[in-house]
Amino acid sequence: MEHKNINVKLKVWRQKNGNANGGFEMYDANDISTEMSFLEMFDVLNERLIREGKDPIAFDHDCREGICGMCSMFINGRPHGPWQGTTTCQLHMRAFNDGDTITVEPWRANAFPVLKDLMVDRSAFDRIIQAGGYISVNTGNAVDGNALPIEKDKADLAFANAACIGCGACVAACKNSSAMLFLSAKVTHLSLLPQGAPERKTRAINMIAQMDKEGFGACTNTGACEAVCPKEISITNIARLNQEYLLAGLTS
Repeated sequence: MEHKNINVKLKVWRQKNGNANGGFEMYDANDISTEMSFLEMFDVLNERLIREGKDPIAFDHDCREGICGMCSMFINGRPHGPWQGTTTCQLHMRAFNDGDTITVEPWRANAFPVLKDLMVDRSAFDRIIQAGGYISVNTGNAVDGNALPIEKDKADLAFANAACIGCGACVAACKNSSAMLFLSAKVTHLSLLPQGAPERKTRAINMIAQMDKEGFGACTNTGACEAVCPKEISITNIARLNQEYLLAGLTS
């Protein structure tokens, strides 16, 4: 692929804190290599802002390998930008053209309050996990991997859902700010494995109750969550979550 440098304009949401009013500010990002990641481009811009004595743009990041789920940017109206199955840190500047104006915002959801600029508080997801996204295990030496035989189709499906990184893109894309895709991935992952059996009757009930308490909206099956998920979690898991919830209500 041809390597080149481009000039782009950035329309970035700036907000001092959760109580302040925010607004968009324009920045020029010039001579940007198309081989840079989107976050590297922001690093270059922030270095310039610091040299100019200005406040750098705050944004979340950690692994920069598409694993941690922290790089929560809403880019040109889409969580994590234009590429399918990609986190913001994996998005590269070759996705844009010379002269483009790129609009960058934080996640927009009441359950994800803005901390500063592009950073939001996603601890609501942590509290949902604490409500039931765990398994009971005995302490001591780890059990051999083949001690509990699991059918391959179930193991594969559980692994696919364990790939959810809890980034919140599903919430940001949903018109109702629903967390059902995130929650369904966590419940499906554990419900398919024998290790998840001890909490199975209470897991879905407790986690959905916590989700409602956090202020996430209801699912209306528009599919926007699946379309933007960087790990391409299937919306069919929401049907499985509903099944787990109904069965738990009948048997608990």
